[in-house]
Amino acid sequence: QVQLVESGGGLVQAGGSLRLSCTASKNIFSIPVLTWHRQAPGKQQRELVARIFDGGATWYNDIVKGRFTISRDSAKNTMFLQMNNLKPEDSAVYYCATVTSWGQGTQVIVSS
Repeated sequence: QVQLVESGGGLVQAGGSLRLSCTASKNIFSIPVLTWHRQAPGKQQRELVARIFDGGATWYNDIVKGRFTISRDSAKNTMFLQMNNLKPEDSAVYYCATVTSWGQGTQVIVSS
């Protein structure tokens, strides 16, 4: 089972940017689909934010489309989520995941 470790969260002002990283314990290009989810404070369910497939295709939730970009770096076995023009409602714990594994999460706080 692949191990996933997120990093890059933090506190940023509205309109700012952050880049989240998710480092995998195996060749990231061998994983059929990698996803970013988030769980906002007080909400029980996690929300799917973006996906990247082994062939390189990507998918975004409409609420982040045009602001967030998902990508991979095979040399680093790492997936990224570049988040631009952040809004207070983007505040959440962000998780990367495969079909069978989840990372521990990294917190993003966007101040207004």
